Amino acid sequence: MDFYDWMLALHLLAAFAIAAALVLYSVLVFSGRRMTSLEQTQALFRLAPVGTFVIAPGAVLTLVLGVTLAIDSDTFELWDAWVIAAIVLWAALAAVGRRSGVYYTDVQKLAASGDPAAEPEVLARLRAPTGALLQLASLGIFVLLLLDMIFKPGA
Repeated sequence: MDFYDWMLALHLLAAFAIAAALVLYSVLVFSGRRMTSLEQTQALFRLAPVGTFVIAPGAVLTLVLGVTLAIDSDTFELWDAWVIAAIVLWAALAAVGRRSGVYYTDVQKLAASGDPAAEPEVLARLRAPTGALLQLASLGIFVLLLLDMIFKPGA
């Protein structure tokens, strides 16, 4: 295996890390909509750091390794339309993911307060469409990114 093959393998592993974190976050988001108590939500939020631990390095590595692959490749260039589209989609995914993270971190802080009076607000925020729509947007952008990587339009 040469340098390009190693970078491609690591790039794919990083992409799988993002996919795994998105699956975990999806389970948390849609399970959170069915929570009935503050204790349940606190247990749910204990799993969220696992996704953060996986998605953050996965996101950075996919970008760095993807750019490295484009520079090292004899076939593709960094300014190819599909590479630029991938970078734009990566940035959109990061922006939507960050917004989703802020939303759920606020809910988590409210749940962690342990105040029984906060329970209705926490449950209402978990059931609100905002978090689910942000998660669906993240999933949609990720699918578009995968399609761009697989089919390389314009290449």
